[in-house]
Parts: sequence; structure tokens; C-alpha cells
Amino acid sequence: MYKELFDERKAAQMAAYFLLRAAGSLQVLKLMKLMYLAERLSFQQYGEGIVGDRLVSMPHGPVMSLTYSHMQGELESVPDGWDSWVADRAEHFLSLHPEKQAAQIQDLLALSEADLEVMDATWHQFGHMTGFQLRDYTHTHCPEWIDPDGSMVPMQPQDLFKALGFTVEQSAAYLARMRDQAAINRLHAQ
Repeated sequence: MYKELFDERKAAQMAAYFLLRAAGSLQVLKLMKLMYLAERLSFQQYGEGIVGDRLVSMPHGPVMSLTYSHMQGELESVPDGWDSWVADRAEHFLSLHPEKQAAQIQDLLALSEADLEVMDATWHQFGHMTGFQLRDYTHTHCPEWIDPDGSMVPMQPQDLFKALGFTVEQSAAYLARMRDQAAINRLHAQ
């Protein structure tokens, strides 16, 4: 279901948003945690994520799986996707693609006003923290994360919904909406 929900362009522009806020470069760990916290806040406020990525528990906390694979350079990019916005990883850092150095927040056209408000709130609350501080924060404040004991464990949407305090009925409705959207996206991809 997640491949049908994942929006690489939105993931790239979400990364670009945080890179722009950080003057063009961020530690991979910090960028991933900021992106996860924004995705989580979007679920909390709207019942759906911004990017639609598969969420997993990894040793350094919760991770957006396909986004992380893009950060690692493991996936091919679509036009105007990850490789258009984010430069190749250099050591433990990611930066804006050289052609996007002059970009501004209003250039992130794949993102809605609601998406930008969620990311603004995330940056305001967490932008001052280091990657390791964010890792520690997600370990203690994101009960959907479980220690994978050095491995990776998929997070079920219901676990996130429960951690966010949704009722069983709300969780079922949000999960049904995710499945419906995945089916629609599959049809459009044919």
C-alpha cells in the first residue's frame, strides 16, 4: 500500500523546506527526525501524512522508509523528485541541490498550505535541536516507536493512530481512507 501512497515529490520538497530553514544543509539524522515529526503532526492534525511513506522503527528512532532510501541514494528519482531538490549525501549531511540554492519556500509547489503550516510548527518546535537530541526525543515521546534491537521493525498505522490518541473508529476510518487512496493511485499509475 505504501508504494502507492508515497509521494516522492512531496518528500523531496519537505526535505527542501527543512534544508532552506537550515541555510541549505542538515545532518541526515536531524533531517529525518524533522521529517518524521512533521509527518506525525500531519497525521495528528489531519488524519493523513504529507508524504505517505511507510513508517518503521530503527535503532535511532522512527524513520520514513522510502525517504530514508532516497537519502541513502538507494532509489531512482522521478522527474522533479528527490534528486532535483537534494544533493548527493556528503558524509552525514544532506544539502539543497546546487540548482535549487536560490529556491524559496514559495517554490515548493507540491506542498499545500496545510503541509507548510505543519512543517512551520515542526521547525518552530524542533529546529533548534540537534539530530541526537531529536533521536532521544522520539525515543521518549513517540510511543509508536519500539526498539528494534539493532534491526528494523515496520510500524503499523494503527500503532501510530493509537499513540496519537485516536479512537478505534477513527483509526479504522483513517486506515480505510489510506487503502482507498492507494487503490486510486494504483489506477492512475496504469
